Amino acid sequence: MKPIIRTPLPPMLTCDLPGLKKLKSGKVREMFDLGDSLLMVATDRISAFDVIMTKGIPGKGQVLTMTSALWLAKLANVVTNHLITCDPDEYPEVCQPYKEKLWGRSMLVKKAQPFAVECVVRGYLAGSGWKSYQADRTVCGIQLPPGLKESDKLLTPIFTPATKAKSGHDENISYERMVQIVGATVASIIRAKSLILYHYAQGLAKQAGIIIADTKFEFGIDPATGQVMLIDEVLTPDSSRFWPVDGYAPGGPQPSFDKQYVRDWLEDSGWDKEPPPPDLPDEVVQTTAGKYEEALRLLNEVLNVK
Repeated sequence: MKPIIRTPLPPMLTCDLPGLKKLKSGKVREMFDLGDSLLMVATDRISAFDVIMTKGIPGKGQVLTMTSALWLAKLANVVTNHLITCDPDEYPEVCQPYKEKLWGRSMLVKKAQPFAVECVVRGYLAGSGWKSYQADRTVCGIQLPPGLKESDKLLTPIFTPATKAKSGHDENISYERMVQIVGATVASIIRAKSLILYHYAQGLAKQAGIIIADTKFEFGIDPATGQVMLIDEVLTPDSSRFWPVDGYAPGGPQPSFDKQYVRDWLEDSGWDKEPPPPDLPDEVVQTTAGKYEEALRLLNEVLNVK
C-alpha cells in the first residue's frame, strides 16, 4: 500500500470537484456520486459533541483514510466491506483532473443502502457509557455489575447502538429500539458482525500497543448482491477511543491517541456544546495532529499489507 502521509499540508476544510455530483457533506467527509460507485473524500474537519469545529487538524484526512484503508484490507476476510481502491490512478476518468487533490485522503467505494443506526462496541467503561453507568449502572439498557471504575475493562464487550442524527446529537439506544428501526434479522446480523470485528481488531491493536476502548461500525446493503457489508470509516481515531497499552490504569480518564484531547479542552472551556464552537488554540490543534499520526504509525507496523 502506498504511504499516505506526506509533508504537512494546509488543512482542507471543504472539497468541491466541479463536474462531480456531491451527494452530501458529513462531519468530516464529502461524498460524490460516480454512478456505479461513490467517492469519499476525508477533509481535515474535526467534530466534537457532534459539532464541527471552526479549525481543522492538519493531515487528519490523510490519517483517517490510511487508517481505514489498512483496517479494511486486514478485515476483508472477516466481514465484506465497501472499499474498491484508494489509489487515484485507479479512479474513473472523471476523477483524473483531481488526482493530486484526492491523493491520500480519498476512497472509491461500492454504493450501499446504509442502515440508520451506528453499531457501537464497548470493551471499556468510558465516555457516555461511564456517565450512564454512574446514573443507574446500565449502558443502553444493559445492566452492569456494581463497583466499576471509569475506564475499567468490561468482563465482556457490549454492543450499544446509537441513532444516526442528520443534525444535532446522536443518541444511544437500546438493542430493542434498534430492532424497531432495522428489524430483528438485520439487528442480529450487524450486532454479531460488530462484536466479531471488535474482538479481532482488539487483538491486532494490542500488538501495536493500542487499546481500542470502544469503536463505531456502520453497515449497509450491497444493492448488487443483497449482502450486508461494512461501510464508512473503520477503527480510526475519529470513530474509536484509542488508549496506549503502556500506562493503562483504570479509575479515571486515560491518555489517548484520539480526539479526546479536543473533547477535554472543550469541556474545560465552559462551552455549552451547541454551535458555534470556540476556536481551538494552536497548541490543541498541533497536539491532536500528533496523536492521530502516532496512532497511524503504530498501527501501520502491524496492519500494513505488503
